[in-house]
Amino acid sequence: MRFHEARLPNGLQIIGEASPSVHSVALGFFVRTGSRDETDQLAGVSHFLEHMVFKGTERHSADDVNRIFDEVGADYNASTSEETTLFYAAVLPEYLGETFELLADILFPSLRTADFDMEKKVILEEIGMYDDQPTYLAYDQLMTTHFRGHPLGRCVLGTRETVEALTADQMREYHARRYTAGNILLAVAGRFDWQQVLDLAARHCGHWRAGDPPRDIAEARPQGGRQALVRPTIGQQHVMTMSPAPSAQDPQRYAADLLSVIVGDDTGSRLFWELVDPGHAESADLGFQEFDGSGAYLCYFACNPEDIAANRARVQAIFDDLNRNGVTEAELSQARNKVASRIVLRSERPMGRLGSLGHNWQYCHEYRPVAADLDTVAKITTADIRALLDRYPLAMQTTSTVGPDDDAG
Repeated sequence: MRFHEARLPNGLQIIGEASPSVHSVALGFFVRTGSRDETDQLAGVSHFLEHMVFKGTERHSADDVNRIFDEVGADYNASTSEETTLFYAAVLPEYLGETFELLADILFPSLRTADFDMEKKVILEEIGMYDDQPTYLAYDQLMTTHFRGHPLGRCVLGTRETVEALTADQMREYHARRYTAGNILLAVAGRFDWQQVLDLAARHCGHWRAGDPPRDIAEARPQGGRQALVRPTIGQQHVMTMSPAPSAQDPQRYAADLLSVIVGDDTGSRLFWELVDPGHAESADLGFQEFDGSGAYLCYFACNPEDIAANRARVQAIFDDLNRNGVTEAELSQARNKVASRIVLRSERPMGRLGSLGHNWQYCHEYRPVAADLDTVAKITTADIRALLDRYPLAMQTTSTVGPDDDAG
């Protein structure tokens, strides 16, 4: 593998990891914008804009966009999170040129009012669809409560009220402000010619307006809290808890990732053996979420409402034991193997490497080959986990529940 890096005069960052042994190429435009970059009045505009990108440009109609991607056999899509809007495609190397041209073009859609009004109905339907999913409701409620007063507390979809009030002019202004060359990263992984990538970028992105809008990345200081959403028609109670953890720039993020596997992996973890295997809960896990300047442990379990108190006590007992005694060498060794396997398996596909490349560069301006990630994971010790827990202990600081119980928190 060989790493490349360049920057256009307008500020567009370009990185690439060439792997001549693979048979495809993946490219993605990582736009550093998401729900945390909105205002309360514009909540949901980033996600709405992601939809609008596929509605056509001055050069390509919406039908053209779908047709061209299909003609080259592209695996393409887009996603919006709290911090990034990603547009990507994976194709055979011979179709890199036309795929690049189309992907670069649609980042600057026409944003016609008629298209906006029609797509708004789709967004409202999507919000309604997620309102029927208890895990989404619990997560949205948890983020809002845990990050209250912080930009990360804004919902990615927005609310029905904010989306209904949003205007096409507001979206155009937001797009002009956030979709600037200095706020976008182009990443390429797989089989490609670097000079061709540079030529394509200069031709199709060189005219983009310069600009690098700021983002406040002060670490969140959550106060905690409990929220319960009563849904009598739901049979199970869905419980989520959150507490602070390392940020995406923090070196302790690797230890936090391993800790999340030890505590809450879907097989062989402490939560699995204590809650799932005995049948106390249908599912239980703990994940580590890293954001720009902040991070969080996210614990989730789902069970019968009458088992909530007992399961909360079981989770708390696991947390207390880990905070007091740390992890064992056997647990850490197993977690290292699991994480190493995931790193390697993900890296065997250009699309898998694309996400890692973009993530590391966006947050740390750093290229990390697979070998570096494996080496870092291999060197983490139980003392490192101890230091992590001393700084960021496991806790149920903020709790969100969705289900038939009105006092499960």
